[in-house]
Amino acid sequence: MVKDRPPQPSQFGGVPRFVPRPSGAPSSSAAASNSASPSVPRPRASGLGLGQSGLGGKGLGKGQAFKRHRKVQRDTIRGITKGDIRRLARRGGIKRISGLIYDEIRSVLRSRLEVIMKDVVAIVEHRGGKTVSVQDVVFTLNRLGRPIYGFEPHMRMIGG
Repeated sequence: MVKDRPPQPSQFGGVPRFVPRPSGAPSSSAAASNSASPSVPRPRASGLGLGQSGLGGKGLGKGQAFKRHRKVQRDTIRGITKGDIRRLARRGGIKRISGLIYDEIRSVLRSRLEVIMKDVVAIVEHRGGKTVSVQDVVFTLNRLGRPIYGFEPHMRMIGG
C-alpha cells in the first residue's frame, strides 16, 4: 500500500503540466486558446528565436560532429573570376587574353593587396580603431605613391 502524500510545494510557478486534471478542468483544446496567458507554460519551437539566443539552424550548437553548415575554406583569390579579369583588361584596352594569364594576374593581385592591406591595418591599429575607413585606404595609397582621386575631403565641398 502506498500512502497518500501531502502535495509538495511547487518549485516553479504556473500550472503543473504532468499532474492529472480534476474532472471539471477544461480540455486541452480549450487550454490552447488561452496560450496568450503568461501563467500558462507553452513549449518553444527550437530554432525560431522566440526570445532565446540559440544557434538553431546554423549547425553550431552540438560540437564538431553535428555541424551541418560548415563554410568550406577555399583559396579566396579564386573569387576573382575569369570574367572579372577580362573586364579589367577590356577597361585597360586589351582585346585578347591568353588562357595562362589568369593565374598570374591573381598572384600579382594577391601580392599587391597584401602590401596595401598590411599598411592599412597598421594605420587602423595605430589610431586604435577596429574598422577600416575609406580615408585609411586613400592615405595608404598616397603613401605608396599610387594616389586615388575623388576621395579628397576638401573636394567634397566644391561639388556639393
